[in-house]
Amino acid sequence: MLLQLGSISTLVVSSPSTAREIMKTHDLVFASRPSLKAGRILVYNNNDLALAPYGEYWRRTRKICVTNLLSLKMIQSFSLVRMEEVSLMIERIACMASTNNGVVCVSEILNKLTIDVLCKSVLGSSLSEERRKVFCELVRLNSIFFGKFFLEDYFPWLRWLDVLFGLEGELRRHSKKMDALLGEFVEEHVSQLAEGETTSSSTCFIDVLLQLQKDSTLPFVLTKEQIKGLLSDLIAADTSPALLDWCMVELIRNPIVMEKVQSEVRGIANGEEKVREEYLGKLTYMKAVIKEVLRLHPPIPLLLPRESLQDCKIEEYNISKKTRVLINTWAIGRDEVYWKKPLDFKTERFLGDDVDYKGNDFHYIPFGAGHRICPGIQFAISIVELALANLVYRFNWKLPSGISCDGMDMEDSAGITTRRNENLYLVSLEI
Repeated sequence: MLLQLGSISTLVVSSPSTAREIMKTHDLVFASRPSLKAGRILVYNNNDLALAPYGEYWRRTRKICVTNLLSLKMIQSFSLVRMEEVSLMIERIACMASTNNGVVCVSEILNKLTIDVLCKSVLGSSLSEERRKVFCELVRLNSIFFGKFFLEDYFPWLRWLDVLFGLEGELRRHSKKMDALLGEFVEEHVSQLAEGETTSSSTCFIDVLLQLQKDSTLPFVLTKEQIKGLLSDLIAADTSPALLDWCMVELIRNPIVMEKVQSEVRGIANGEEKVREEYLGKLTYMKAVIKEVLRLHPPIPLLLPRESLQDCKIEEYNISKKTRVLINTWAIGRDEVYWKKPLDFKTERFLGDDVDYKGNDFHYIPFGAGHRICPGIQFAISIVELALANLVYRFNWKLPSGISCDGMDMEDSAGITTRRNENLYLVSLEI
């Protein structure tokens, strides 16, 4: 669907065939990002990875992030971090359940787990409880601001109305708070490097970025703003807790599926204290559950917008340079041509099927595809699989008294990501 939104030509893609044209046939034409107000203010004039325009800076920063954090080799190197944090998660659940009639705020537990894994991987240490609460609130607001409608993005001459209605001031105040916290992370590591407290064997990702500032072979010098922009992407744009939350919601709503997942996990890890990562490759049914959750609840329902670099023809449409492209992965995952009974939660549709989320099947693109596919897919999935396997292995789960599956709020909260509108509370019973 080709629309004229203000002064901006906008192509909304809701079919797999058109998505293939955009993200494969003409991928390079649509490999860039438009410059939007939230990106300019929140991530230092788009000096991050997700929103940077296509070009040399984006290519080199993507290589830096993949090589030093998101590659399979690096993901495997963080296995002890993931296992340690999952063990702490189990302890917290057991503690909370013993003091609150078994009721656990699952959403809060999962949020802490994923943030601690990310912070240990990116920053080298977890956050204090006070800092974590501040950070979680800033991350929540980040998602809301990236999903907000700003008049300037479609009617550039009406920026004064964003100012008049207080939207720009609100965005800038939030940006200052986020910048201050990211700045603290950077300054702490600058001091540690200056004092020689970091060794090459324990260098974390932020230290790698700071050391690259001194690398004369790079065609550009990473500024502190660019480092903060990359940190914002890597630790503030994580969708793992939302995905885990939706997995637990769908398992509670589908008790037969829950029983099958638990039977599979407990059969494979029988007698072990925890499910170890080497068992995950055998959990075929659980992986199918995660895929089905991603189909119904993609992390970003409207993928981050793209922008055409030149004139192009898509099917019968002539697409002009600078056209903005919105890919509706939520609608694509519900396309009746490709999915039977698309509104039903059916794990079996992924059993014996080689469809995956790596951008090869354009009727299933929860993380996008092509040049701008999310580079952190495997990093996120490694956390989700390990956490979910241990949640269903160690505990039996049910809804608190007085709450039914039909009464659960299934609405998404405001923002660019599909977080559920309400926190998930469940009763946990350790087996």
